[in-house]
Amino acid sequence: MTRKKLKLAFITNDSSRKATFKKRKRGLMKKINELTTLCGIDACAVVYSPYDPKPDVWPDPGGVRRILSQFKHMPEMEQSKKMVNQEGFIRNRIAKATEQLRKMRKENREREMTQLMYECLTGKGVEGLGYDELNDLGWMLEQRLKEIYKRVDVLR
Repeated sequence: MTRKKLKLAFITNDSSRKATFKKRKRGLMKKINELTTLCGIDACAVVYSPYDPKPDVWPDPGGVRRILSQFKHMPEMEQSKKMVNQEGFIRNRIAKATEQLRKMRKENREREMTQLMYECLTGKGVEGLGYDELNDLGWMLEQRLKEIYKRVDVLR
């Protein structure tokens, strides 16, 4: 059975909010346990609650201290190697999207030039083309000729 779409909003009913918090906390602790077991990594969780005076910890307070001290004894470069703040995350996403856009534009331009090249072969002239289109078409023809010469050399 699939779950329905959950609307993320503050739960105004106190008892419902407390029950939801406990269920979610239990699920979070279970996921951390599964992550450490399946992936063989050290992980810990500390969950503060407005309903309990002491925080809930997983695996146990001694295990949490051991993992945190292990983390603190790592070199600072190693500690922060894969940490990303919101700004860094957004910058990385923008850089990846920009690179992807650049590749797509190049690919589209090559397809346009290939289409134009085939149209020229069927008899359509190059009269209405601008300088940029003619320049790109010349580059595309040179690339195709290089590929043809390579194939001919291989066949010889």
